[in-house]
Amino acid sequence: MKTDSANSGLSFFALLALVVGSMIGGGVFSLPQNIAAAAAAGPIIIGWIITGVGMICLALVYQFLSLRKPHLDNGIYAYARAGFGSYMGFNSAWGYWLSALIGNVGYLILLFSTLGKFFPIFRGGNTVPAILCASVLLWLTHALILRGVHTAALVNAITTVAKVVPLVTFIVIVAVGFHYDLFVQDFWGQESGMGSVVEQTKAMMMVTVWVFIGIEGASIYSQRARRRSDVGKATIIGFVFMLAILIAVNLLSLGVMERADIAQLPDASMGDVLSEVVGPWGSWFISVAVVISLMGAVLAWILLCGETMQVPGSDGTMPAFFGRLNGNGAPSRALWVTNIVTQICLILTYFSSDVYLSLATLAAALILVPYLLSAMYALLVTLRGEGYDAAQRADRRARWRDAAVAVVATGYGIWLVYAAGTQNLLLAALLYLPGLGVYLWAKKETQMRPYLSWFEYIILIVLVLGAVLGIMGLASGSITLTP
Repeated sequence: MKTDSANSGLSFFALLALVVGSMIGGGVFSLPQNIAAAAAAGPIIIGWIITGVGMICLALVYQFLSLRKPHLDNGIYAYARAGFGSYMGFNSAWGYWLSALIGNVGYLILLFSTLGKFFPIFRGGNTVPAILCASVLLWLTHALILRGVHTAALVNAITTVAKVVPLVTFIVIVAVGFHYDLFVQDFWGQESGMGSVVEQTKAMMMVTVWVFIGIEGASIYSQRARRRSDVGKATIIGFVFMLAILIAVNLLSLGVMERADIAQLPDASMGDVLSEVVGPWGSWFISVAVVISLMGAVLAWILLCGETMQVPGSDGTMPAFFGRLNGNGAPSRALWVTNIVTQICLILTYFSSDVYLSLATLAAALILVPYLLSAMYALLVTLRGEGYDAAQRADRRARWRDAAVAVVATGYGIWLVYAAGTQNLLLAALLYLPGLGVYLWAKKETQMRPYLSWFEYIILIVLVLGAVLGIMGLASGSITLTP
């Protein structure tokens, strides 16, 4: 079969760009407002410490699993399947695909909402002109990816560099304009009645999940990597770089404006924070950066959507329809389904309000299960000693180190599920359940019986109960689609 012209596979820098490019979407540019609305400086610092430890352990999980289980392609799906069976592997891929798809709709809305600062017909991001133009961008991106994954990855690498430059510029300028007295004002949020430190920390950590989505980007492309070792290195380096960027953007902003004022800012709040230091051109500068960043993020996440559906489609976990590649080696059928559904969701946003943050919150909730399953599988691998050679088995320190990392990553995953809250988990169950039809379609194709094991029936019952409660909550108004 004909594939991309770059038959040697994706380089380390291409993988790194996929990790960083996936994480730099709209989240970082809206981070000051999103977190200021949830917590004061003290709980924010606590939240970043917990997030940093938890996410670095999750990044290390993807690194050592790429070494211990090099035969498993598309990590976030393959690890769940290897550890917990076919149906859990399917749900991991399904949830990740939905999360990426919904996140992409949010990116498109934010992109045109940002342009609305200069062109009023786009204001809000979900006007008719905005949706029409977003649709054109969506299908142009679709056409680019059909030309081949390596071609799209090259474009992604270029846009990733264009994203990083304005972020570094922002950090340098805002650091110069930083005022310590503003930063420590109402440090724990008690004067403004923001709730307990635990509640504030929990709320801000759900925002951090959204901005870190993409940490697994390199593992998704493991089968296309030039060297397997590059997958783990790209994951760790990309994460550390982004952690530093995100913490700096968030904390330095609190030393430029009062937290309550930042909490009232519109989307892409970084621009307003920068304007406080340098004047009106700061908003323009960040707005241009947001547009470039979001165009790159849409590309990166459509790539991830296609790959996430294609690999399970090639081994029978998804219907074979999704596993087909075109003449350029691109997952064309998976991409068509992805972007048709994205288009439908984009049209539906016309009838919604507070679209971006609502979509970001739901996308973050959907991805929690795939993250947790990856961490739990890593724990199983270390306890069983799988993938370790004789010398490594003899050296218990390496296994205990990996086990400790997996324990922390698993604990962090459980905390995030708790932090997501009942409403988001019930909405997630409502979106996970329809995947059963797709899964049974795949099982019927492969003539594998039984379709579900006793354990998988338990999982299905939990999903059905969650979906029923979600529908009842939506009907009664106790659950809403707004954050």
